Amino acid sequence: MNPSDVKTPADVRAIVEARGLSHVKVGVFDLDGVMRGKYLHRDKLYAILDSGFGFCDVLFGWDSNDQLYENVDVTYTGWHTAFPDAPVRLVPESCRDLPLEGGMLLFLLEFVDQAEPLCPRGLLKRVLKRADHLGYAVTAAAEFEFFVFDETPDSIRAKGYRGLKNLSPGFFGYSMIRNSVHAEVYRDLLALCQAMRMPVEGIHTETGPGVIEAALQYCEALEAADRGALFKTFTKILFQRQGKMATFMAKWSHDYPGQSGHLHVSLKGKDGAPVFHDAAKPHNISDQMRWFIGGQQALMPELLAMVASTVNSYTRLIPGFWAPTDATWGIENRTCALRAIPGSPKSQRVEYRVAAADINPYLALAAAIGSGLWGIENMVEPDAPIQGNAYALQHAEKRQLPRSLGEASGRLKGSTAARDLFGDAFVDHFAATRMWEQNEASRAITDWQLARYFEII
Repeated sequence: MNPSDVKTPADVRAIVEARGLSHVKVGVFDLDGVMRGKYLHRDKLYAILDSGFGFCDVLFGWDSNDQLYENVDVTYTGWHTAFPDAPVRLVPESCRDLPLEGGMLLFLLEFVDQAEPLCPRGLLKRVLKRADHLGYAVTAAAEFEFFVFDETPDSIRAKGYRGLKNLSPGFFGYSMIRNSVHAEVYRDLLALCQAMRMPVEGIHTETGPGVIEAALQYCEALEAADRGALFKTFTKILFQRQGKMATFMAKWSHDYPGQSGHLHVSLKGKDGAPVFHDAAKPHNISDQMRWFIGGQQALMPELLAMVASTVNSYTRLIPGFWAPTDATWGIENRTCALRAIPGSPKSQRVEYRVAAADINPYLALAAAIGSGLWGIENMVEPDAPIQGNAYALQHAEKRQLPRSLGEASGRLKGSTAARDLFGDAFVDHFAATRMWEQNEASRAITDWQLARYFEII
């Protein structure tokens, strides 16, 4: 039995028995897109297949560095609730091989019942249910840029994250030399992705030392989010096992462009026919695609915290660095936040280019898809598509993106559309966690501050 054949609790039992496993791995993604999990004995696994089990709800009460949220309006959990277990269910169809651990199997978990409103995977499922009610099925894919270093978790800390050795030197995009010299790196990553059911459509060097871009194959949107989140996690694991490190920060150095996590989205009807393509319209863009873009453009400033969810995200959103600064769109225009890609009925789609590699794929896809559906529901007309360099133009104030995570958090909290799409519980909780992140950054004394002020002020 193959992991891809697992669909039911009975199938879970069958594949575990067939492999003679004493334990499996289970994991869940938190609000920051960090995978948290454990090994689970098969007796425990069998016991929870139908009823689920409890996972400490501290996952909603701490940040990516395991620091508890304090002095922000997080009410779901905390010292005041004593951090009880929250109910989770195992997702049978998420079953995957773990080739780095022999015949070990991995299953995803998702929060349910009272914890479901805050669950990233549950949030995307609610958005996709909205699409289903409107008569649409959503396909999507993610592509990630990431830097690879000849470093270890110990060595980067010993160096204070300075003077790091990149996998390869120089600005060398689409290099046949680099990817041939390091062919084993690419071979191992491609093999891992294929074995874990997150196949790569294309992979190449990007501009910068040791930077790689990988585009995952498109599929149903929930599966695309699973693949994106697993890709980030297990790419890091693979390289660390080889004495290397990969980073998916939005921008790790001021010397190089930021790292994108672009999302490609399209809609199909219940009959499977593409919705975005209309040969009778300019650029084959159907009314639904145009309204979808209109909704994405209108809500991007309000939902940006869900996509650019770290303080570091905003160091990338500056002019001239292949990242947008305003909610703009154009036809095949890579200077815009939204790139409409005309083509065949099957390939026509929207690229959500504001997203960086640091995204939580579940939340970012929920924002990209939810805002587009909102646009269709309200028949929102986008601005005229931009031709040429979007950075060189002056845009309306309503199109300006928040310049910091704190500002984006406030915009999300005050967004009526966000509350309609994602619910009050999620908006209030997530906005508070992003304000915590901003507050933590504001306390830091940076190298720049020391160099600028230590002597002269």
